[in-house]
Amino acid sequence: MAENNAENSEVSGRVKAIMCQPCFNYDKQTKAEKFCPTCNEFQCLDCSKVHYTHAFLKSHKLVNANEAKTKQGSFDMKGLDQCDQHQKVLEFFCEDENQLCCSTCAFLYHRKCHSVVEILKVTGRSTNTKSTLKVKMEEVRQKAYKIVDSIVSSKEKLDEDAKEIPVKIRRMRDDVMKMFDELEVSVVKDVQSFRKETLEKLSIKQSQNEKYLADIKACLKTIDGVYQKGSLVQQFIVEQKMKNDVNVLHTNVDAECHDLKTVTVSFDFDETLKLPPLSVTDYIPGQLTLKFCLSEVASTIVPVNKAMILTPVKSIDLKQKEDDVKEPLYSGIDFLPDGRLVAVDNKNKKLLVYNEKLEKVGSYQLSYMPQSVVAVCDEEVAVTSANKFKLDIFNVNKSNDIKLDRTIKVKTEYGSICQKDDKHFVGGTIDHSTPFRIISSTGEEKDFNISFPNKSYPLGTSACTYIRSSDKVVLTDRYEHTVYIYDVKTNTRVVVKDDQIKEPCGVAVGSSDTILVCSKGTNSIVQISQTGQILSSYKIDMELPRTICVSRDKSFLAVTGGCVGKIKLQKLKISY
Repeated sequence: MAENNAENSEVSGRVKAIMCQPCFNYDKQTKAEKFCPTCNEFQCLDCSKVHYTHAFLKSHKLVNANEAKTKQGSFDMKGLDQCDQHQKVLEFFCEDENQLCCSTCAFLYHRKCHSVVEILKVTGRSTNTKSTLKVKMEEVRQKAYKIVDSIVSSKEKLDEDAKEIPVKIRRMRDDVMKMFDELEVSVVKDVQSFRKETLEKLSIKQSQNEKYLADIKACLKTIDGVYQKGSLVQQFIVEQKMKNDVNVLHTNVDAECHDLKTVTVSFDFDETLKLPPLSVTDYIPGQLTLKFCLSEVASTIVPVNKAMILTPVKSIDLKQKEDDVKEPLYSGIDFLPDGRLVAVDNKNKKLLVYNEKLEKVGSYQLSYMPQSVVAVCDEEVAVTSANKFKLDIFNVNKSNDIKLDRTIKVKTEYGSICQKDDKHFVGGTIDHSTPFRIISSTGEEKDFNISFPNKSYPLGTSACTYIRSSDKVVLTDRYEHTVYIYDVKTNTRVVVKDDQIKEPCGVAVGSSDTILVCSKGTNSIVQISQTGQILSSYKIDMELPRTICVSRDKSFLAVTGGCVGKIKLQKLKISY
């Protein structure tokens, strides 16, 4: 029986015939002459003819059966061999674009490509791909294991640290109780010693005064008796004899009376030990520290607060033009999202537009002296005025045409302005009880929930900006040489005073939400972290810088300022 089983036996010198699979399905034994890689079948000549009679099979490329050494496996590709767009079998590979293609993709999208070949013909070229993919995937897997191990270790360490904290507190409590026990022993010992010594002194004083009382009693008894029963001679003798004794007693008792003291003993805690209703964290000595440590996997992460590097890109002198009444003074500048720059000329009452090369491409004549400008969206800006109690919203289209879109009426005078969110502004006030306020797009005004010192700012003495990510407002105080960072969430503030900050004016939010301030007195731009740390100070080629803005992608800043005859507008690139 074993000799007749062609499937399982191998006879020396005999070549095992490859049979046609379609015929085998009908219990026919026919030798295979062809192999279709797409169908993954060995076929006889008759069965293979269907590839020429059916249109959908004509793209299949047949090879001789003896050229296909072994039949391809029946691995389930789970759709990987199908075109995502046309759901057809992937048969071609575009070497120009490094893409797999079905017949439709090859015809529609790769006709102009120079090298579109059948997948079957390029499979032999990528002998190292398998090993390369496995090596790369093994590297990825090792990194993933490392990350998981690091996270598991971190979680375990976190659990250990969390369990240790109450242990430390209980240990501290025991130490404190031990300290109080020792304090009690020491104080009681001192009290008892003081009490003993003082009682001895008081007892002596008491005995002495009790003796005085006995002498006084005897004297009074003698005096009363002689006045009741004695003669005048007897009375006179007693008075003379006892006069000296009475004087001595009077002197002694009077001295004791003047030296009379009430002795007490007490023990009190001083003010360093605070008591409720203050928060427990105010009077318990202890500190909870939360700390994240970077693992080796994440060691390449760039620190957030890096010192910036400014590289000059373009600088222009702002000269008085023929249509200008005075030398220009740009009191407000801002970047539009597309990189153009808008500016307001306070002295000549203009709204201006500059392209990326700082070429003036648009101008609009205003009827008032503008104070500041902020880009609201792609083609919309808002302009403030000192005494007009309004915000004007202008449309600035791609052709640099400017037109007034609408006016927002307000009840407060505003100098600086920035966006809080899509529907609100933050405006720096002029001569108001609060230095900055929230303004809605409909003109409603309200204050932040922040406690401010009792101080108002005249025009030109302060500016503000808003940090969205942390809900903080930054305020410059020009003549106090100070920058304040107000945290709205906690109603706290950081006060920044430094020799590098003199007459701070304009302020903007830079990369990583650091703060950029024009230091007018030092002709520089100072970079400050949100915690108040001075990160860098950059001297610029300009006298008295006063207004600053940062592009939307945080890659450029613009600054303007100067003195009479030397007004400049500069653009600088930000890098780290």
